[in-house]
Amino acid sequence: MTNTTPATTGATSRTTQIFCASTLYGAATLAAALDADCFTASDRRLLLVCNNATTPETTPALDEMPGFEPLRDRFDEVLSWNEAISPFHPSTWSPRPDDVPLFERYLRLLWGLGDDRVEIVLESIQVNPAQAVAQLFPGAPVAVYADGLMSYGPTRNKLDPLIGTRVRRLLHLDLVPGLVPLLLTEFGVPARTVPTAAFLKVLGQVADSVTGLPPLPDDCALLLGQYLSALEILSVKEEEDLHVRMLRGAVARGHRAVVFKPHPSAPARYSRALETEAERLGVELTVLELPVLAEVLFDKARPALVAGCFSTALFTASALYELPVARVGTESLLERLAPYQNSNRVPVVLADALLADLEDREDEKPVPPETLTDLVETVGFVMQAQLHPGLRPVAERYLRTRLGPRTKRYFKRRRLTSLGLPGGIPQRLSFLPHNSTARRAVQRARALRRTVRRMT
Repeated sequence: MTNTTPATTGATSRTTQIFCASTLYGAATLAAALDADCFTASDRRLLLVCNNATTPETTPALDEMPGFEPLRDRFDEVLSWNEAISPFHPSTWSPRPDDVPLFERYLRLLWGLGDDRVEIVLESIQVNPAQAVAQLFPGAPVAVYADGLMSYGPTRNKLDPLIGTRVRRLLHLDLVPGLVPLLLTEFGVPARTVPTAAFLKVLGQVADSVTGLPPLPDDCALLLGQYLSALEILSVKEEEDLHVRMLRGAVARGHRAVVFKPHPSAPARYSRALETEAERLGVELTVLELPVLAEVLFDKARPALVAGCFSTALFTASALYELPVARVGTESLLERLAPYQNSNRVPVVLADALLADLEDREDEKPVPPETLTDLVETVGFVMQAQLHPGLRPVAERYLRTRLGPRTKRYFKRRRLTSLGLPGGIPQRLSFLPHNSTARRAVQRARALRRTVRRMT
């Protein structure tokens, strides 16, 4: 129980903080932030659990997952957003503007809020259910916390100022030391790191509470599945092939014991494809069926290698647990992500730029760390130029000086051309990016060409 100073009597109402979480990793981040006094005192703290799975009825919510119990005592009560808005799905439902007062009264009655002063803490503020919660408490100040790597990229789309101007700060883990998040900087939101020591302590508590793990081989290679086909980034067959590439890469590095941690929502056929390949290669494969955080395995098994595509857990393993990590498949994924503004782009860029290539190709060396901030700001500008016009000079400088065989995969030539940036047009026409009239002419010509194509 984390109640602090009791509310004063009289006209002043008590303060209730509502913490929204959809993943166990996010809930652990919140617990660490609470332990580190990243939040002001309150009279009541509620954890609002959101199950955003495609079929929530068949997928356990985070408070039903192994490892949650040690986190429970940070909160006075655990609530379900799915139950509050049933039968609607959390990812698609939001209130109509005229219905906001009615739903706010409903939630205050349902959760016993009365006239409490409400503060809300959200993840993924660009989409539902976070946006819906923010809309239903229009007077509440907002804090945002990062559940992964997306905070290093720009806000996914233009955020309603009625929400964006209420955000007081962004809390994030220091997964890429020295890199400052771009998320919400268009509103001047300051970023604060959740102390690593506090987060590791929480993860240790989570790991200690997990039972039923099978014995894991010493010095194994741990493969992380992400279920990218559910995001329509890869097909099912392509994702199976990606997992097989992980296995082959680990075996090529000399590992004879391999553990595969599938995404909790991934189909069983992913494991069968790996089992067939492991049998062919003559290696010991353990498929972990218990839905636990990858960090539990880092704590309990200390794998000799952690391999994946662009999972946040790769950065947790490297930055927080100091484990060897490697990535595979990021180059083709960068080509496949669409549109260019896809919010997974910066996490994929970070994995591709900073982590070792599992398949040890000679041209896959990490990019120089001193150029990382400029790279991310350039990608962020190319993704969301209208939100971050002040980053144009950084982008122009980086593209003029750093665009080459290793970095050109991070940018689409067509996108650079539309923004009038270096690298988007032939060198002999390099004066055009600095000529606004020429840029507008190019944009009109491209629009006319699209119109002609539709007519024909």
